[in-house]
Amino acid sequence: MIDYRPSWLDSDLEMYRETVTRFVDKEMAPFDEEARARGNVGHELWLKAGALGLLCSDIPTEYGGAGGDFRHEAIFYDAMARRGLTGMNPSVHTIVAHYVLNHGTEEQKREYLPRLASGELVGAIAMTEPGAGSDLQSIRTRAEKRGDDYVINGSKTFISNGLLAGLVLVVAKTDPAERASGMSIILVETAKAPGFRVGRLLDKLGLKAQDTSELFFDEVVVPASNLLGGVEGRGFYQLMSDLPYERTIIGVMAVAAMEGALEATLAFVRERKAFGKSIADYQNTKYRLAELATITKVTRSFVDECVEALVSGTLDAATASMAKLWASEQQGKVIDECLQLHGGYGFMNEYLIARMYADARVQRIYGGTSEMMKEVISRAL
Repeated sequence: MIDYRPSWLDSDLEMYRETVTRFVDKEMAPFDEEARARGNVGHELWLKAGALGLLCSDIPTEYGGAGGDFRHEAIFYDAMARRGLTGMNPSVHTIVAHYVLNHGTEEQKREYLPRLASGELVGAIAMTEPGAGSDLQSIRTRAEKRGDDYVINGSKTFISNGLLAGLVLVVAKTDPAERASGMSIILVETAKAPGFRVGRLLDKLGLKAQDTSELFFDEVVVPASNLLGGVEGRGFYQLMSDLPYERTIIGVMAVAAMEGALEATLAFVRERKAFGKSIADYQNTKYRLAELATITKVTRSFVDECVEALVSGTLDAATASMAKLWASEQQGKVIDECLQLHGGYGFMNEYLIARMYADARVQRIYGGTSEMMKEVISRAL
C-alpha cells in the first residue's frame, strides 16, 4: 500500500489531522448527497468549522485565526479531497482572508478576519466576468469614487461561495482608462450592500455541492474605507502576489484526490470478479495500478516539497505554477484510469470515482489554466 502520510506531518499536526478527520466524517460526508442536490452546504457547516478552529487556521491569533501555518490548511483540504467532498470551499475563503491579512489596513484586518475565522462571514472573490476570464485587466466592473464612498456597477460569474458569501472581494476598475494600474479590490459585506444581488446558482459538470454563482452590482455603495489597503490601483499587484498560495492549495487537493481514487479503486478491483477471479489478479490491472501508484507517489513528493517551501517563505511563482500544472493534469489522468478499472460502475454517480472524475476537470481551469501555468513557467526559464 502507498504511504499517504505527508512528509511534513509531525506529532502535533497528526493530532490536528485526527480532529479534522472526525469533523469531515461526521459533519460533511453524511450530508454530501443532500448538499449536491441542493447546490450548497449551508451556513451551519461553516459555523461548525469555525467553532473548531478549522477556518483560517494559518491566520494569526491576534486577528481571530488559529495561529498555525499552511500545513494546517493543507490537512483540511487533503481530508476533503481524499473523500471527494467538494461542497465546502474553505480554500477560496482562506485566500480571501490572506488578501485582507497581507494587503488590508489594520482596521480592515480587525473588522473582517475574526468574522471569517468564526464562519460568521463566508468569503468569496469576484474576479471573472462574462467577457473577462484569464485576461483580468479587461474587466468592466467599475468602482467610482463619489465623495466618501465607492459606487460599484457590474457583474461577475463563476464565483465560488457566491451564494453563501458574506464578504466579497470585488475586483473593479477605479480608473477605466488604465489596465493593470486601474484595478482595485473593494470589500463588499453583502448584508450591508443594497443593490448587490446573487444571480443563478450555476449548473456545473462537477462540484455539484459547491455554490458557484453569478453576482450583480447595481449602484452598490460602500465606504471608501473598504478599498483593500486604502490605495487605488493596487488590485492587480495584490492578486498576483498571492497566487503561489492558491496554486499550492490546488496541488494539495489534486494529489489527495488521486490518493483517494486509488484507495477506492484498489478496494473495488479486489472485490469485483470477472471470469471466475478477482479483477485485481489480472496482469493488466496490476500494471495499471503500479503506474498510477508511481505517478501519485511522485506527485505527493513534489507537492509536499512545495508545502514546505510555502511554509518557509521560499516558494516562487514558477514552482507553484509547476505544482498546479503537474498535479492537476495528473489528477485527471489517474482518476480517468481508476474509473476505467471500475467498468460500467465507474459511470454511476453513486460511486465515488464518478464524482471524483467530474470534479477533477475544473482543476485544470481555475486558479489559472494549464496553458497559463506553462506561460508563467516558461518566463522563468
